[in-house]
Amino acid sequence: MAGWYEMKKNDKGQYSFVLKAANGEVVLRSELYESRAAADNGIASVQKNSPVDSAYTHSDASDGRFYFNLKAANHQIIGTSQMYKTAAARRAGMESVRTNGPTTAVKNEA
Repeated sequence: MAGWYEMKKNDKGQYSFVLKAANGEVVLRSELYESRAAADNGIASVQKNSPVDSAYTHSDASDGRFYFNLKAANHQIIGTSQMYKTAAARRAGMESVRTNGPTTAVKNEA
């Protein structure tokens, strides 16, 4: 089973999405978008950029945990990972986004 995107709309009418791995774990969270069309474009950007190694930036939080961002060709952040306890776990999260990001499956909660 492949991963999928889940689209949500908050009480202010803003949209966001998460990318879930096949096991249902969230591996990437988007920013907030003002329209559904903009959020759909965000998903398209993840689909396009997730296989590209140079689209990932590695970061360390001030508390010693690890995370990554996925960036578009224009260097804007498309999505951010969860916080990981180890750099190895962060690498595994990045690999999950590379694997699941190209999926076209979208579940709409919006």
